[in-house]
Amino acid sequence: MKQKVVMCFGTFDLLHLGHFNYFQQAKKYGDYLIVVVARDKTKLKQKKKTLFSEQERVQLIQQIKIVDEAALGYFQDHYRIIMEKKPDIICLGYDQQVSIGQLKKWLDEQSLVCRIIRLKPFKHKTQKSSLLKHKIGLFLQK
Repeated sequence: MKQKVVMCFGTFDLLHLGHFNYFQQAKKYGDYLIVVVARDKTKLKQKKKTLFSEQERVQLIQQIKIVDEAALGYFQDHYRIIMEKKPDIICLGYDQQVSIGQLKKWLDEQSLVCRIIRLKPFKHKTQKSSLLKHKIGLFLQK
């Protein structure tokens, strides 16, 4: 029987319980979880700072037991990794600015059959990277 491959995406710069919950939710939909880590160039283009390099973030994700594979995304073509890995299911975070409609259209154009699932938030008022980075900044100012 073919394994069901699940793919999810993120920066994963400051790992927290929200990320672990994201992975747990995604893994429930399949047998093999691929976590795609955003490139440093992508974050720079988005004017977002990271604490850890893309290589460090991939190494951290690879150490998480529930994750079967960690991979770097692509800067120029964010969908290229989907073509390479051909997941059965793509799980998106509740706050990711990806249009499900556009993604479905692209998948259809590539003749890829892939279910897209928007996952639920986990304590989004406390377990969110931007909030935690802000708190750390305030803590360091003291």
